[in-house]
Amino acid sequence: MTRSEKLGTLPVGKLLLEQAVPASVGILVMSIYMIVDTIFVGQYVGAVAIGAITVVLPISFLISSIGMAIGIGGASIISRALGEEEHSRAKKVFGNQIFLTLTLALAAISVGFYFQQEILNLFGGKGEILPYASEYFEIILIGVPFLAWAMMTNNVIRSEGAPKIAMFTLLIPAILNLILDPIFIIYLEWGLAGAAWATTISYIASAIFTFWFFFSGKSELTPKISDLGLDFSIVKEIFSLGGVTLARQGVISILAIVLNNTLFSFGGELAISVYGIIQRIMMFANFPVLGITQGFLPIAGFNYGAKNWNRVRGVAKMAIKVGTVIAVGLFVTILLCAEHLTALFTSNEELIALTTPAIRISFLATPLILMQLVGSAYFQAIGKAIPALFLTLTKQGFCLIPLIIILPQIFGLNGVWMAFPIADVLSASICFYFLRKALRGLPEEKEPISEPVVVVEN
Repeated sequence: MTRSEKLGTLPVGKLLLEQAVPASVGILVMSIYMIVDTIFVGQYVGAVAIGAITVVLPISFLISSIGMAIGIGGASIISRALGEEEHSRAKKVFGNQIFLTLTLALAAISVGFYFQQEILNLFGGKGEILPYASEYFEIILIGVPFLAWAMMTNNVIRSEGAPKIAMFTLLIPAILNLILDPIFIIYLEWGLAGAAWATTISYIASAIFTFWFFFSGKSELTPKISDLGLDFSIVKEIFSLGGVTLARQGVISILAIVLNNTLFSFGGELAISVYGIIQRIMMFANFPVLGITQGFLPIAGFNYGAKNWNRVRGVAKMAIKVGTVIAVGLFVTILLCAEHLTALFTSNEELIALTTPAIRISFLATPLILMQLVGSAYFQAIGKAIPALFLTLTKQGFCLIPLIIILPQIFGLNGVWMAFPIADVLSASICFYFLRKALRGLPEEKEPISEPVVVVEN
């Protein structure tokens, strides 16, 4: 039995565990790396440098999300193709993903280098933050094409049922970064540039690992040269589904522009640093639910392609139940430990005083996050681009951005933090409605009728 075939045969609970645990571990280690990276920068460079990373991060992820979009869009097609036993089509899709990722990522970073100052200003790189952001951005851009490749291939690896390999694509850069940060920032005294070089080298290492996996015969999807030729029907389907991810990251980038500029207006450079800390804690706190969502995608996609409707329903319900229980535990922990978590990042008393209550407000609706994630991921997994796009944009686009514009006018800086739980409640409610409706609309599977047993007497 191949790795992909197991997605349609093993018990749903066991499958979700096998897929979600490696994904969660990978995201956990990546989150720890980003937290430690920010701790080193905050403790050894300064509070304003945290603001610089907060400005640059959404820009680099916007560019690299080209690879993520192509990866998720193609992975959805590959999961369904493997479920329908169309292996040649799956390889062709992957070949097209390779060509698109490399071409578009290189074009995007060229734009990034040419319009560097304008882009940084747009994303909130102002005042004391700007020189730090410029230094960090120039180095990070070098590693962005490698990050785009790694994000694309990570999703493809998971789509063929190899979650442990996918986990290593996240573990390798995270662990390498944790090793390089103290060497570059403290021992070599490179400051913020040291953090940037540690991150860039780590992206390159992850890309090399995934390249080895696909072209050393370890994968079911090793493409031929002919598979790299663009098939426009495949390209169209990749972007119709991957466009959901690209649109989401685009909206997240618009959110970063609105958020960082609002924070600067109501609280100056320090307010952006507050959000930088909250953002790192959010990434860490959400690692189990993000892992469950990642594990859910290939199982849902494969079984939808194989028309195993009960398995599709089962994995959706199980993902929501397990993820919600975990999210509740994280919610309680964060509320109780908010001040101690803040103190890890900085010794600046003013920054600690601003960040602690902001964390408690921002995380109030954490138990509902899984509903929003699985709701949008389900439609992506089954190839329904329009509802996937709508639900993906619900939180950041339709709820959070308007709230961040409106609430600070009434409540000041606290209005920014209040916008997060309100947006979570609204988006989770909408996603619950559409997911429930979709699952109820799946065909009912009938139990096979046993043939009557004929007893022949001698």
